[in-house]
Amino acid sequence: MTRLLIIGPPGSGKGTQAARITEQLGIVAISTGYIFRANVKGGTPLGIEAKQYMDAGDYVPDSVTNRMVRDRLKQDDVAEGFLLDGYPRTSAQVDELDAILEENKTSLDIVLQLTADSDELVARLLKRAEVEGRADDTEEVIRHRLDVYEKQTQVVVDRYLERGIVRHVDGLGDIDEVTHRVMSALEGDAS
Repeated sequence: MTRLLIIGPPGSGKGTQAARITEQLGIVAISTGYIFRANVKGGTPLGIEAKQYMDAGDYVPDSVTNRMVRDRLKQDDVAEGFLLDGYPRTSAQVDELDAILEENKTSLDIVLQLTADSDELVARLLKRAEVEGRADDTEEVIRHRLDVYEKQTQVVVDRYLERGIVRHVDGLGDIDEVTHRVMSALEGDAS
């Protein structure tokens, strides 16, 4: 059984690697973005509440996000393991996740942090913006997103570093090479 959290800056290939990890390990991917969309589409009480914030262009508050994650982690398909993507993002959410996992008599095994040089990420994201026609993704906007990511997630990473469960993996390079590094780190061959 493997219970993971994947963290990485925009452009680090986190989504691609998350999909490959869940496929290779046979575990469930739990993305807060997907949970939000599923609850909104399903018209659940939490979805209706989240939609009000999303429609106003606001962040969905921790109280709603935490309840959605709590509900998701109680479902049967996570019994054999899971990969969290997009949660926790704050120190308060780390505390909440700890409480949820303790209720379920479990804990996180590994926090996988994809790392990458900022200039390389900017180049990668600018290229993706060009290919996908994202005119708003300028270098200034991308650097700001990277700065926000760094500020927001460092406290989360620090909390898990204290527990000795963080594994750092270089997220740059050929997708298959990165997947190989990721799987080696999950098996304990890298840090």
